[in-house]
Amino acid sequence: MAAKQTETAMPLPEFDAPVKVLIVVAPFYRDIADDLIRGAKAALDAAGAEWEVVEVPGALEVPPAIALAHEHANFDAYVALGCVIRGETTHYETVCNDSSRGLTLLGLGGTCIGNGILTVENRDQALVRADPERQDKGGGAAAAALHLLALARKWRRAGRDVGFKPPAGSFRIADDGTTEGPGRA
Repeated sequence: MAAKQTETAMPLPEFDAPVKVLIVVAPFYRDIADDLIRGAKAALDAAGAEWEVVEVPGALEVPPAIALAHEHANFDAYVALGCVIRGETTHYETVCNDSSRGLTLLGLGGTCIGNGILTVENRDQALVRADPERQDKGGGAAAAALHLLALARKWRRAGRDVGFKPPAGSFRIADDGTTEGPGRA
């Protein structure tokens, strides 16, 4: 007989500076997406975070939308939401793998992302996972984004005391490429 599984949910992190999160959702299955959003909003509200929701056509568009926002907007973290249900073709594998790969690459590049894109065999599995009163995967994705943001802020403040540091009062390279400092004009 298999041992009973236990799940652990870490408490939400606390922040001393404002947090702004973008929720990017692919609402192909509207009722499932709405439950995911509801769970994500509740988790973000509980942490005192501000949030905004944008919709994209499908799960494959979620990573590029996050990349665009990270490049051009002012968000601290991102929550990726959507649902992919296995069908009769290999399109399922493509969408699951490529959306996940895109989010992973963004995360490895330093973007704080919680992945709440469900990849399921059937609609019943999706309904259970999306429901905030049951598995609450939207809330879990928001919590993951917040935990990564807390780590990023912690380590950003710590700084690094490595590498070349010119002595105080020495030259520096200005934005226009010229050098500035003692004896430089």
